[in-house]
Amino acid sequence: MMHSWLHPLPLIAILRGLTPHDAVAMGEVIADAGFRMLEVPLNSPEPLESIRLLQQKLGDRCLIGAGTVMTTAQVDDVAAAGGRLIVMPHADTNVIAAAKRAGLFCTPGVATPTEAFAALAAGADALKIFPAEQVGPAVIKAWRAVLPRDLMLLPVGGITPDTMATYVAVGANGFGIGSALYAPGREVADVSRRARAFAQAWASLSQGTNA
Repeated sequence: MMHSWLHPLPLIAILRGLTPHDAVAMGEVIADAGFRMLEVPLNSPEPLESIRLLQQKLGDRCLIGAGTVMTTAQVDDVAAAGGRLIVMPHADTNVIAAAKRAGLFCTPGVATPTEAFAALAAGADALKIFPAEQVGPAVIKAWRAVLPRDLMLLPVGGITPDTMATYVAVGANGFGIGSALYAPGREVADVSRRARAFAQAWASLSQGTNA
Protein backbone atom coordinates (compact mmCIF):
# COMPACT_ATOMS: atom_id res chain seq x y z
CA MET A 1 0.00 0.00 0.00
CA MET A 2 1.06 3.56 -0.61
CA HIS A 3 0.72 4.29 3.12
CA SER A 4 3.88 2.29 3.76
CA TRP A 5 5.87 4.47 1.36
CA LEU A 6 4.53 7.64 2.95
CA HIS A 7 5.64 6.60 6.42
CA PRO A 8 7.33 8.10 8.35
CA LEU A 9 7.85 11.08 5.99
CA PRO A 10 4.77 11.64 3.78
CA LEU A 11 6.43 13.99 1.30
CA ILE A 12 6.77 13.36 -2.44
CA ALA A 13 9.76 15.01 -4.12
CA ILE A 14 8.74 16.56 -7.46
CA LEU A 15 11.91 16.80 -9.55
CA ARG A 16 10.70 18.90 -12.47
CA GLY A 17 13.49 19.70 -14.92
CA LEU A 18 15.80 16.97 -13.61
CA THR A 19 18.28 15.60 -16.15
CA PRO A 20 19.76 12.09 -16.24
CA HIS A 21 23.17 13.58 -15.51
CA ASP A 22 21.98 14.90 -12.14
CA ALA A 23 19.37 12.27 -11.33
CA VAL A 24 21.32 9.95 -9.05
CA ALA A 25 23.14 12.68 -7.10
CA MET A 26 19.94 14.61 -6.47
CA GLY A 27 17.94 11.49 -5.69
CA GLU A 28 20.49 10.27 -3.16
CA VAL A 29 20.58 13.44 -1.07
CA ILE A 30 16.78 13.66 -1.06
CA ALA A 31 16.48 10.02 -0.04
CA ASP A 32 19.15 10.52 2.62
CA ALA A 33 16.98 13.27 4.11
CA GLY A 34 14.18 10.73 4.56
CA PHE A 35 12.06 11.11 1.43
CA ARG A 36 10.77 7.76 0.15
CA MET A 37 8.81 8.89 -2.93
CA LEU A 38 10.36 10.65 -5.92
CA GLU A 39 8.68 11.66 -9.16
CA VAL A 40 10.22 12.99 -12.36
CA PRO A 41 7.62 14.97 -14.34
CA LEU A 42 7.45 13.85 -17.95
CA ASN A 43 8.02 17.39 -19.21
CA SER A 44 11.59 17.15 -17.88
CA PRO A 45 14.56 16.42 -20.20
CA GLU A 46 14.78 12.65 -20.88
CA PRO A 47 12.52 11.82 -17.93
CA LEU A 48 12.33 8.09 -18.62
CA GLU A 49 16.10 7.78 -18.46
CA SER A 50 16.16 9.65 -15.14
CA ILE A 51 13.45 7.33 -13.82
CA ARG A 52 15.43 4.29 -14.96
CA LEU A 53 18.60 5.54 -13.24
CA LEU A 54 16.79 6.44 -10.03
CA GLN A 55 15.06 3.07 -9.95
CA GLN A 56 18.37 1.26 -10.39
CA LYS A 57 20.05 3.22 -7.61
CA LEU A 58 17.24 3.87 -5.13
CA GLY A 59 14.45 1.48 -6.02
CA ASP A 60 15.07 -0.67 -2.97
CA ARG A 61 14.30 2.19 -0.58
CA CYS A 62 12.22 4.65 -2.59
CA LEU A 63 9.09 4.54 -4.72
CA ILE A 64 10.21 6.04 -8.04
CA GLY A 65 7.92 7.23 -10.79
CA ALA A 66 6.67 9.98 -13.06
CA GLY A 67 4.65 13.12 -12.71
CA THR A 68 2.63 15.08 -15.27
CA VAL A 69 1.42 11.79 -16.75
CA MET A 70 -1.32 12.66 -19.24
CA THR A 71 -2.03 9.55 -21.35
CA THR A 72 -2.33 5.79 -21.09
CA ALA A 73 0.63 5.44 -23.48
CA GLN A 74 2.79 7.39 -21.04
CA VAL A 75 1.78 5.00 -18.27
CA ASP A 76 3.17 2.16 -20.38
CA ASP A 77 6.39 4.12 -20.99
CA VAL A 78 6.91 4.76 -17.29
CA ALA A 79 6.32 1.09 -16.45
CA ALA A 80 8.81 0.04 -19.12
CA ALA A 81 11.41 2.37 -17.57
CA GLY A 82 10.93 0.69 -14.18
CA GLY A 83 8.77 3.39 -12.62
CA ARG A 84 6.22 2.27 -10.03
CA LEU A 85 4.37 5.53 -9.39
CA ILE A 86 2.08 7.58 -11.63
CA VAL A 87 1.29 11.15 -10.56
CA MET A 88 -1.11 13.21 -12.63
CA PRO A 89 -2.17 16.88 -12.71
CA HIS A 90 -5.71 15.80 -13.54
CA ALA A 91 -8.17 12.98 -12.83
CA ASP A 92 -8.52 11.19 -16.17
CA THR A 93 -10.06 7.89 -15.14
CA ASN A 94 -8.65 6.12 -18.21
CA VAL A 95 -5.12 6.99 -17.13
CA ILE A 96 -5.82 5.92 -13.54
CA ALA A 97 -7.24 2.59 -14.73
CA ALA A 98 -4.22 2.04 -16.99
CA ALA A 99 -1.87 2.63 -14.08
CA LYS A 100 -3.69 0.12 -11.91
CA ARG A 101 -3.77 -2.48 -14.70
CA ALA A 102 0.00 -2.09 -14.95
CA GLY A 103 0.34 -2.69 -11.21
CA LEU A 104 1.49 0.85 -10.46
CA PHE A 105 0.57 3.22 -7.67
CA CYS A 106 -1.46 6.19 -8.90
CA THR A 107 -2.02 9.64 -7.40
CA PRO A 108 -4.22 11.78 -9.66
CA GLY A 109 -4.72 15.50 -9.24
CA VAL A 110 -8.16 16.67 -8.16
CA ALA A 111 -9.71 20.06 -7.51
CA THR A 112 -13.37 19.19 -6.88
CA PRO A 113 -15.29 16.53 -4.91
CA THR A 114 -16.67 15.15 -8.19
CA GLU A 115 -13.13 14.56 -9.46
CA ALA A 116 -12.10 13.09 -6.13
CA PHE A 117 -14.84 10.47 -6.02
CA ALA A 118 -14.43 9.59 -9.71
CA ALA A 119 -10.68 9.09 -9.18
CA LEU A 120 -11.30 6.84 -6.20
CA ALA A 121 -13.81 4.77 -8.16
CA ALA A 122 -11.17 4.31 -10.88
CA GLY A 123 -8.67 2.96 -8.33
CA ALA A 124 -6.60 5.94 -7.16
CA ASP A 125 -4.30 5.12 -4.25
CA ALA A 126 -4.15 8.68 -2.91
CA LEU A 127 -5.32 12.09 -4.08
CA LYS A 128 -3.11 14.98 -5.09
CA ILE A 129 -4.93 18.20 -4.12
CA PHE A 130 -3.90 20.51 -6.94
CA PRO A 131 -3.32 23.38 -7.04
CA ALA A 132 -3.14 23.79 -3.28
CA GLU A 133 -3.09 27.57 -3.65
CA GLN A 134 -6.60 27.33 -5.09
CA VAL A 135 -7.95 24.38 -3.09
CA GLY A 136 -6.98 25.82 0.28
CA PRO A 137 -7.29 24.53 3.83
CA ALA A 138 -10.97 25.50 4.20
CA VAL A 139 -11.87 23.39 1.16
CA ILE A 140 -9.80 20.43 2.33
CA LYS A 141 -11.53 20.57 5.71
CA ALA A 142 -14.90 20.30 3.98
CA TRP A 143 -13.71 17.43 1.76
CA ARG A 144 -12.35 15.52 4.72
CA ALA A 145 -15.86 15.32 6.17
CA VAL A 146 -17.07 13.20 3.23
CA LEU A 147 -14.00 11.40 1.87
CA PRO A 148 -12.84 8.04 3.31
CA ARG A 149 -11.06 8.51 6.62
CA ASP A 150 -8.00 6.46 5.59
CA LEU A 151 -7.57 8.23 2.24
CA MET A 152 -4.27 10.08 1.85
CA LEU A 153 -4.80 13.72 0.81
CA LEU A 154 -1.62 15.34 -0.51
CA PRO A 155 -1.74 19.08 -1.32
CA VAL A 156 0.66 20.17 -4.05
CA GLY A 157 1.56 23.69 -5.13
CA GLY A 158 3.40 26.38 -3.21
CA ILE A 159 4.10 24.20 -0.17
CA THR A 160 6.97 25.28 2.10
CA PRO A 161 8.11 24.06 5.53
CA ASP A 162 6.22 26.97 7.06
CA THR A 163 2.86 26.33 5.36
CA MET A 164 2.39 22.64 6.08
CA ALA A 165 0.86 23.00 9.54
CA THR A 166 -2.24 24.84 8.32
CA TYR A 167 -3.08 22.01 5.90
CA VAL A 168 -2.36 19.21 8.37
CA ALA A 169 -4.68 20.85 10.89
CA VAL A 170 -7.62 20.36 8.52
CA GLY A 171 -6.85 16.82 7.43
CA ALA A 172 -3.99 16.77 4.91
CA ASN A 173 -1.80 13.67 5.30
CA GLY A 174 1.30 14.77 3.41
CA PHE A 175 2.48 16.91 0.51
CA GLY A 176 4.08 17.01 -2.89
CA ILE A 177 7.10 19.30 -2.79
CA GLY A 178 8.25 20.98 -6.00
CA SER A 179 10.35 24.09 -6.59
CA ALA A 180 10.81 24.77 -2.89
CA LEU A 181 12.91 21.59 -2.90
CA TYR A 182 14.39 21.17 -6.36
CA ALA A 183 14.84 23.42 -9.38
CA PRO A 184 17.17 23.03 -12.39
CA GLY A 185 20.58 24.52 -11.73
CA ARG A 186 20.35 24.20 -7.97
CA GLU A 187 23.43 22.75 -6.30
CA VAL A 188 23.28 19.32 -4.70
CA ALA A 189 24.21 20.77 -1.30
CA ASP A 190 21.35 23.27 -1.54
CA VAL A 191 18.85 20.55 -2.44
CA SER A 192 20.12 18.46 0.48
CA ARG A 193 19.65 21.39 2.85
CA ARG A 194 16.14 22.03 1.59
CA ALA A 195 15.18 18.35 1.82
CA ARG A 196 16.36 18.19 5.41
CA ALA A 197 14.49 21.38 6.27
CA PHE A 198 11.26 19.81 5.02
CA ALA A 199 11.95 16.60 6.91
CA GLN A 200 12.70 18.49 10.11
CA ALA A 201 9.57 20.62 9.72
CA TRP A 202 7.45 17.49 9.32
CA ALA A 203 9.08 15.84 12.35
CA SER A 204 8.36 18.90 14.47
CA LEU A 205 4.80 19.05 13.18
CA SER A 206 4.25 15.35 13.90
CA GLN A 207 5.55 15.71 17.45
CA GLY A 208 3.18 18.61 18.04
CA THR A 209 0.25 16.64 16.61
CA ASN A 210 1.01 13.65 18.82
CA ALA A 211 1.70 15.66 21.97
